[in-house]
Amino acid sequence: MEQADRPNTVPWPPILYGAAALLAWLLGRVAPLPWPDSALLAPAGWMLIALGLGLDVWAMAVMARRRANILPHRAATALVTEGPFAWSRNPIYLGNATLLTGCALAFGNAWFLVAAAGAAAAVTVLAIRREEAHLALRFGAAWHAYAARTARWFGRRAGG
Repeated sequence: MEQADRPNTVPWPPILYGAAALLAWLLGRVAPLPWPDSALLAPAGWMLIALGLGLDVWAMAVMARRRANILPHRAATALVTEGPFAWSRNPIYLGNATLLTGCALAFGNAWFLVAAAGAAAAVTVLAIRREEAHLALRFGAAWHAYAARTARWFGRRAGG
């Protein structure tokens, strides 16, 4: 199929984040990394977990309201630019990375930090770049204007 028909094939981003979380958990059991002893880290981690889950749910709700396809192997049906998408072109992936970072703090497992960074890098290369090419083909100038004002991971761009 052409890039305009479907953005991704396996590995889907949820699989990448899930595999990263599983690997971090296993490595934390068999080869734990040093971790600072602070009573503040676990509560901060739980707040990041809640933030990541909240961002995921918010982004999915906005997509549902716009009747936008969420499945990464199917063609985009709408260009969503409001809600969390006004601050991140990839709020679900950002939420997933935030969730893994929160797990590091909540569970005292530094492998989750490695997993968060690794999964974000893998998703960028294996999914986001393909999704961006797909969106550019499907939505043209509207996509380019959106990409010019909204950062891939987080933030507004100058002039946006």
